[in-house]
Amino acid sequence: MDAAFQIHTPLGPGLLESVYETVLEHELQLRGLDVERQKAIPIVYGKLTFSRGFAADLIVNESVIVELKSVEQLAAVHRKQLLTYLRLADKRLGLLISFGAALIKDGIFRVANGVDDLSG
Repeated sequence: MDAAFQIHTPLGPGLLESVYETVLEHELQLRGLDVERQKAIPIVYGKLTFSRGFAADLIVNESVIVELKSVEQLAAVHRKQLLTYLRLADKRLGLLISFGAALIKDGIFRVANGVDDLSG
């Protein structure tokens, strides 16, 4: 979360998600974290496996999915989207970060797989 703050302060809101994704990857790596960007996550559907069901914006230390947005206000569907990603990737924890928020603290939400409360 501190890395998001460090990025949001000089860059501000309103840039493309890809810009924040690139800079956040760099900032997390500077902090010694293992970061995979746009990692393909397969989807298993019955006996079929689709090699690239979706691409996770960032996966940190092989355990946390970080989903980035650049919108003024997050919608419930954004949290549900991340929860679906967590389930499909068999991960427990995710961070939903909107760099479009005026204050970055208002744009960061933790989402846990297996927890029904999606209110943020």
